Amino acid sequence: MNYYNKFSVCMLLLSLLAITACAQKKEHSVVSKTDISKNVIQKPENPYYSNTDTTKLNLSEAEWKKILPEDVFEVARHADTERPFTGKYWNTDVKGTYYCAACGNKLFRSDSKFSSSCGWPSFFEMANKNSVVYKDDNSLGMHRTEVLCGRCDSHLGHLFDDGPPPTGKRYCMNSIVLDFIPDTK
Repeated sequence: MNYYNKFSVCMLLLSLLAITACAQKKEHSVVSKTDISKNVIQKPENPYYSNTDTTKLNLSEAEWKKILPEDVFEVARHADTERPFTGKYWNTDVKGTYYCAACGNKLFRSDSKFSSSCGWPSFFEMANKNSVVYKDDNSLGMHRTEVLCGRCDSHLGHLFDDGPPPTGKRYCMNSIVLDFIPDTK
């Protein structure tokens, strides 16, 4: 086999590997299905996901790792943060409801979302009093208030006191841990 044939075979193999990797990544990233007519999101790979169940979840890290996509897992379970201005919801104004991407808990309504120019979706109030819980966060050499899902304790973002009226609060959230269902007309 001459050099050009070897090169062609190598390029073909690399192309097949790249296509396979893309297909696997695409298959993994298409993890949910929104049924707008029923106003629910279905995630067959996550048996704990529900837009209506409010039962508190207490799963092991191993179980979360098994059912969540890796990028969602890192933010939700290890308090990672997506880069500013990169998330899918930081600059949207569509009317609807935001849910926890890990468990489906109702978190925020779009009528409480505002443009904060911080690079992450920001809300001035939660959907209901049980939507989120709070935890002191003294990481990165500063004191902040961490915002966790009220149902599954997944990290969502942080709470700041520089939001608009009527609350003066800014719930600064990571898009990757939010699911969204637009309002139906």
